Amino acid sequence: MDSTASKDARLADEQRERRLQRLGLNSPEPEEKFDRIATLASSLADAPIAMVNFIGGQQMFRGLCFPSSEQEGERSGVPFGIGDLPPAPDSRDAPIDIGFCPHVVRQKAQLAIEDVLASRHYRNNPVVEALNVRAYLGTPLQDNTGLIIGTVTVADVRPHRWTEKQKSEMQFLAETLKPEFQLRDSVLAQQDELLAVFDRAPFPMMLTQGPEHLLRFANTRQGSAFGRADLLTPGREAYPSLKEAGIFDSMDWVLQEGQVTELRSVTLPLHGTDLAQRFDITCTPVRLRPEAPVNSVLTTAIKTTESVQGSEQQKMAEDLVSRFANPAPSSEN
Repeated sequence: MDSTASKDARLADEQRERRLQRLGLNSPEPEEKFDRIATLASSLADAPIAMVNFIGGQQMFRGLCFPSSEQEGERSGVPFGIGDLPPAPDSRDAPIDIGFCPHVVRQKAQLAIEDVLASRHYRNNPVVEALNVRAYLGTPLQDNTGLIIGTVTVADVRPHRWTEKQKSEMQFLAETLKPEFQLRDSVLAQQDELLAVFDRAPFPMMLTQGPEHLLRFANTRQGSAFGRADLLTPGREAYPSLKEAGIFDSMDWVLQEGQVTELRSVTLPLHGTDLAQRFDITCTPVRLRPEAPVNSVLTTAIKTTESVQGSEQQKMAEDLVSRFANPAPSSEN
């Protein structure tokens, strides 16, 4: 690959990763809608393995259908054990340099392999031995803007002649997910409008996304109290003082349990000074829509001396929290 092509590929990778971050799809947590699509793909293609795979810094199988033994009881992950990596029965991710899905994304075209072992180009891929893959059919997954962000994939443990009907059905399934990405964009735009209103709220607040708590928004008071940080910076990196105080540990719990948590009278150093202030912290789970999994956390910090019932700041914070915790229902037309 020449230097120009290499640069273009790197820029495309960065664009795709930013897009997945924006959509909240940059982590391997399972999602019921994508699991249903994977199960349907497996049925239509008569193939035991299927996935909705998002390609960022790693491969993330947010939708998955994978055979399991009777002892395992259910299909919750892919038991990768590649090279020095030990098997992980509940794995929903894989390195970016194995498998065939990254080829589909780079080539921007459907890839059908009827017998991997008969292909000089693909037969030595680590996934062949790790998962006993003998046949593969991967279809580019485009978002509503036309950007390829992953694949809808089916695979078999024996040679498989993929019919034109099966190829067409996989393309159709990929198309059916575009409204999901459009809906996410719509809800995110509504959230951005709401956050803009509260940019100059008289208390620190931030919205973070995903298990790394990537910073999606921090208002002016957040920056002056705890320091300014670039958007999409991992939260613990952006705000080490909040990390040391255990706030991100509480945010981890909110993401996992989907419940509001409050931390009372937390002493935090003020950025650029030798002073510290006590804050009452509220961490609220945020969903793109009521039935979706929690993918973000809204965190507000009210000075403990001002956190009295009926105070103007407290009412404003509670209103904001309520509007994020109870999003208006959206239509999936």
